[in-house]
Amino acid sequence: MQITTESIKCLREQTSAGIMECKRALEQAGGDVEAAASILRERGHAIARKKEMREATQGLIECYVHAGGKIGALVELNCESDFVARTPEFKELAHDLALQVVATRPLVVGVEDIGEGISEEQCLLQQPFIRDASRTVKDIITDLVIKVRENIKVRRFVRFELGSE
Repeated sequence: MQITTESIKCLREQTSAGIMECKRALEQAGGDVEAAASILRERGHAIARKKEMREATQGLIECYVHAGGKIGALVELNCESDFVARTPEFKELAHDLALQVVATRPLVVGVEDIGEGISEEQCLLQQPFIRDASRTVKDIITDLVIKVRENIKVRRFVRFELGSE
């Protein structure tokens, strides 16, 4: 089966994968763009799992203050290099996470932080992402890990609301 440049371009727009990765996935999937996207997702998740143990000490602290100035959040988002920390995608993710913290009131970052009286829904990484409820916050972070090829971690966050402790 011949792989067209149009199908490679379509797959690349869907997944942000490299041109040759898209071509190989399409060849493996017999030209089926959806199947190739699934193959690339599986490969990407394998890459993300390998990177989980790498140290992430660079990054940024993002703040979000809701209109009226009564609710706000600070989020520390880490990556492996300063180069990635300065990319628009990384900055956008940090901002979206601060917005998520304000909107959904999580208590802990991940399931490993769960203590007594805390449910999985109160874990930031397990919550439905506010911009796409069909995906979790962890899924969104994993997508960026796949794209930038670096480990990304939410180190910590804090939420402020006037009149609360």
